[in-house]
Amino acid sequence: MSVGKDARGKSLLTNREREVFELLVQDKTTKEIAEVLFISEKTVRNHISNVMKKLNVKGRSQAVVELVRLEEIKI
Repeated sequence: MSVGKDARGKSLLTNREREVFELLVQDKTTKEIAEVLFISEKTVRNHISNVMKKLNVKGRSQAVVELVRLEEIKI
């Protein structure tokens, strides 16, 4: 079982959080992510912030590294 999943094999991320981070690792800006997902830039930032809190990391790049390590996203 992956560390990023709970006992039921459920993902650490919501589907939307995963979408945001998959676009983030494609070097998309907050504005571009918002446009692709049809959400506001503030909502994109909220998703990123929520993931950083879940992972207990201080920045986007740390969050990406941790998500890859946990096999939540692929680069």
